[in-house]
Amino acid sequence: MSTYQDIEVTTDQHVATIEIQRPPHNFFDVLLINQIADALKVIDEDRNMRAVVLASQGKSFCAGANFGSSDDQPADADFTEKGFQTRTGSLYEEGVRLFRAKKPMIAAIQGAAIGGGLGLALVADFRVAAPEARFAANFVKLGIHPGFGLSVTLPAIIGQQAANLMFMTGRRVKGDEAFSMGLVDELVDVGSVRARAQALAAEIAENAPLAVLSVRATARQGLADRIKIATDHELAEQQRLRSTEDSKEGIKAVAERRRGNFIGA
Repeated sequence: MSTYQDIEVTTDQHVATIEIQRPPHNFFDVLLINQIADALKVIDEDRNMRAVVLASQGKSFCAGANFGSSDDQPADADFTEKGFQTRTGSLYEEGVRLFRAKKPMIAAIQGAAIGGGLGLALVADFRVAAPEARFAANFVKLGIHPGFGLSVTLPAIIGQQAANLMFMTGRRVKGDEAFSMGLVDELVDVGSVRARAQALAAEIAENAPLAVLSVRATARQGLADRIKIATDHELAEQQRLRSTEDSKEGIKAVAERRRGNFIGA
């Protein structure tokens, strides 16, 4: 397997594990999503690899884009006002590449999957999580529209009504609630999350690989194209809203860990 700056790819028999290595919160940018997409392309081309686990180091699975909400990690330049306009389109292009990957994927979610981090978790076919995990589509708290294809993936998994509730409240959903609503497929103790995800991947990988690929392709037929259409719309709405005073206030409020004082402008 190739070497990468922010991820490590390991293999065990027919299962590849991609580990994101940006602890503690594993904030993403174009570079990180590009590395994951490149790794998935290599895995797709390796006939010996039949399933993938997406995992991460640290406290969070992926806390999304870094808007400066962490004391020890200042805001990423890609997500300043200028950077957002020029880089998010490239980010979503890389995100669509993730959905075009062919091998079954299980996300091992030990902690928070927030915003775009939730979008990344929903690229996977299945999710194994701990009760300590937290899930949120918190974009309205930032004053912007959901992104990373969530307008397609979240309703498909939990239903439109439940997705609307998450989108419009921005609330955090705990691991046990996520399991009950179908957002998570298996709930295990935090120390077993990765091992259980790898065991599920191995269970899939023991089957006839061409048949598994065929079943998955049928189940996800047209998904990447729908994600492309969705992210084009999401980006346009995010860019429109990103220029508002409410967005500036939302990003500041999240960074300061307080409620936003929104004015509707």
